Amino acid sequence: MQKSAYVTDLRSLQGECSANYLRLVRLLGELEAGESREIELAGDGHWHGVLCLEVLERAPYTSILRVAQRGVLDALIEAPCMRVHLYHDVRMAEVTDFQRQRHFHGRYRYPNARMHQPDEKLQLNRFLGEWLEHGLAHGHSLDLPELP
Repeated sequence: MQKSAYVTDLRSLQGECSANYLRLVRLLGELEAGESREIELAGDGHWHGVLCLEVLERAPYTSILRVAQRGVLDALIEAPCMRVHLYHDVRMAEVTDFQRQRHFHGRYRYPNARMHQPDEKLQLNRFLGEWLEHGLAHGHSLDLPELP
């Protein structure tokens, strides 16, 4: 019996992208292009590293961010890094690059040469959501407030 093809769940993808937009707005505040925010991550009494959010470009309707993490395993493994596009007019944030791979499709045939899962795009956006939610729940900003 042949397995049915994966069908992209647009409602889930759009919901995740909308939730990620709201999470990023809470974490970023009003940062401009070239500015960044660092959030120390901890949980269960352990240090998990630093979540780095950098605004690469900012325009009236879109922004491009670099989201990365650095921590104790940096010398051993490549730390997660992604590029995220924020669409301010529709209040959505979408992962467009992850670990130097770009332009993710809504679905993939499986198996494929890059070993992407059929719902790779949805999984990357869910990963971003979990990452940001951890930062909101267990992180604190390393940025010092400006003194008058």
